[in-house]
Amino acid sequence: MKRTLILALAATIFCLQPAVADGLSAKARRELAAKGFDDPNYDAKTTARMFQVSTRPSSLPPGQVASRIKDIAQLQSARDNQLVGYGLVIGLQGSGDSLRNSPFTEQSIRAMLENLGIATQGGSARAKNVAAVIVTANMPPFVQSGARIDIDVSSMGDASSLAGGTLIMTPLKAADGQIYAVGQGSVIVSGFNAQGQAEQLTQGVPTSGRVPNGAIVERAVEAEFGDQQVLTLQLRNPDFSTAVRIADAINDYTGQRFGVRVAAERDARTVSVKKPKNIAAARFYAEIENLVVESDAPARVVIDERTGTIVIGNEVRISRVAISHGTLTVRITEAPRVVQPEPFSKGETAVEPYTAIDASQPNARVAVLDGPNLETLVSGLNRLGVKPDGIIAILQGIKSAGALQADLVVQ
Repeated sequence: MKRTLILALAATIFCLQPAVADGLSAKARRELAAKGFDDPNYDAKTTARMFQVSTRPSSLPPGQVASRIKDIAQLQSARDNQLVGYGLVIGLQGSGDSLRNSPFTEQSIRAMLENLGIATQGGSARAKNVAAVIVTANMPPFVQSGARIDIDVSSMGDASSLAGGTLIMTPLKAADGQIYAVGQGSVIVSGFNAQGQAEQLTQGVPTSGRVPNGAIVERAVEAEFGDQQVLTLQLRNPDFSTAVRIADAINDYTGQRFGVRVAAERDARTVSVKKPKNIAAARFYAEIENLVVESDAPARVVIDERTGTIVIGNEVRISRVAISHGTLTVRITEAPRVVQPEPFSKGETAVEPYTAIDASQPNARVAVLDGPNLETLVSGLNRLGVKPDGIIAILQGIKSAGALQADLVVQ
């Protein structure tokens, strides 16, 4: 009897083993596969964490601006790769590096000539038409071998200008140390430098230039976009409301197009999308990237005190406050006076200090500021008749008083 019970218990445990292993029975797996998750060998915990797809749209209020998904988010796999290299720019008109102050330029010239089969032992180079440069580039995603990309060239020596120069063949490496592109071509410089005996004129940055289509891609970055079953969208401006609206827009579209809801918001920056069956990943993303979403953003005021630039967001609100803005100007003038003694008094000429202090304060007006919308706020600030630096001080004071219902960012 006991042996029969033990065998029955062992059989029961053996049958229930798949459910204990991943928390789901075979029937639950089949039901989940029928809903669009066609991979039966999945991690149940990861799937449950990433794809808690809502069964109905959210009831969020309308957003601020209607934008396409491609304009407010980007694919996680679609990213640029930065390249960097060291090279030489030749053909300059006497505006290159001085080899005494830039010894690495002379070493690079010798190494280049030796690679070309020219012996430079015992010689002394005094060329002024060569400049050592750093070459940078951004390698776009999905680019293949043989494609051309733009490169930026910047002087690292004491060259005065790169105008008229030509970048010779420069390998461009990525962070892994591998060469992915080779750059060469004529450098285009927007700035210029003119110098005479008594005056010098410089406009723009003549020591930095650009070579359009100057690099040829030699090695493609491995990307498996077509094999991805999960697409990850990253918002350029993180916001929970925008992430939820993107997931809702994709689910509404895929519900009508494929009969399944596939998108789930993970956080304020990330939205995960499960690729439906029988469609390529590129074609599927091309369909959803043009969906229009009402994006949102927190209220924010950005201030740049160096340039006096003020940017006020559309959702910025100010509680009703009274503001008085005036500037007290104190002018101190030192005007020493020479005092002469009386004739035949045997006195000495002396300097008597004289100080004039003048204090003036313009008419300061008290204004009541109430900003229920952006137009009212801007017109209220303009009524005060103050300059941008005064508006910056006013906004900082309003924030300190707790009346600015926005985030104040000072750059």
